[in-house]
Amino acid sequence: MLIVEDDDRVRTSLRLALEDEGYAVDEAASGEAAVEALARHGEPDLMMVDLMLGGMDGFTCIRTVRLHSNVPIIVVSAKVDTHDVVAALEAGADDYVTKPFEIKEITARLRALRRRATVAAPADTAPQEQVLQSGERPLVLSAGAGTVRRGDEEIHLTLTEFRLLCELAENPGRVLSRTALLDRVWDRGYFGDERIVDVHVRRLRTKIERDPSAPAVVITVRGLGYRLDVA
Repeated sequence: MLIVEDDDRVRTSLRLALEDEGYAVDEAASGEAAVEALARHGEPDLMMVDLMLGGMDGFTCIRTVRLHSNVPIIVVSAKVDTHDVVAALEAGADDYVTKPFEIKEITARLRALRRRATVAAPADTAPQEQVLQSGERPLVLSAGAGTVRRGDEEIHLTLTEFRLLCELAENPGRVLSRTALLDRVWDRGYFGDERIVDVHVRRLRTKIERDPSAPAVVITVRGLGYRLDVA
């Protein structure tokens, strides 16, 4: 795990607490150091990123990491404004925790991320390949292989985006509520905000829809949730 935090006391306390939980922890005191660490040593299993970093801020750090990596990222920040939460998720974070926090909350979120990372989709129910949209350059989900393609081009999704698409694809034509998606994608017992579902749906659409402004695959059912239409 890599902790990206410029406050020495917070970074050290997090490292010690997480090491007590059995995590192997590396530290970076800046966004620049985090990006350099990934380039030099490869990606960790998980990242925790503060937003208010000196120099390269947390938003930029996440966006830079997302250019080359799908490592699960959880934001830990004192910023509580809705705009900041949404902006961090839009940048590519998988989850968001506000300071001050209990270490039990952090470890619960991290365990959920790790479980989602180890299981892309239920192997016994997911078809080898599922055509989600036909026609020229069809959209094809290979859940077992962990890939999504538009024609011959592979689409790079984050862990959460991929899990979200798999869950919707397992229930084609069926409306899934935000609560159900939180429970299934973010892990049973997740206690986060339903807004996280909307943000990840928007990010997913920018990657898989032919026209994200007029989605034809992931459909919003007002007041109810989301539905995947296979065409």
